[in-house]
Amino acid sequence: MDVTEFNINLTSEQPEALIAWYRDVLQLPPSDMGEWAFRVGENTYLVIDGHSETHGKAKEPQRYLINFMVENLAAEQARLEALGVEFIRKGGRESWGGVISTFLDPDGNYLQLLEYKPGEAGEG
Repeated sequence: MDVTEFNINLTSEQPEALIAWYRDVLQLPPSDMGEWAFRVGENTYLVIDGHSETHGKAKEPQRYLINFMVENLAAEQARLEALGVEFIRKGGRESWGGVISTFLDPDGNYLQLLEYKPGEAGEG
């Protein structure tokens, strides 16, 4: 398989509200695909759309973990908390050296800030 781009298509009963949250709260940069698609890395996109069989909040929010790799987890978490985002896990250090903070979007999907600096594994 020769994949040229990758995207996650996140469906919602209220896609317009979810699009606004990802744009205004997370401040993800738009893509050239339209207002419903955000660039989340090189050749990687998060696409938000409606679906006739998507109703209410996520039933198993832990099934898919959407990770956003960031340089400074503490600063990004503080920015989001100032905007009212509640975290269900804060700065959890993993055995492989990563640090993870988990929060939910308005539909209840699990999102994670992930900071990984291999040269600093085990510090702190």
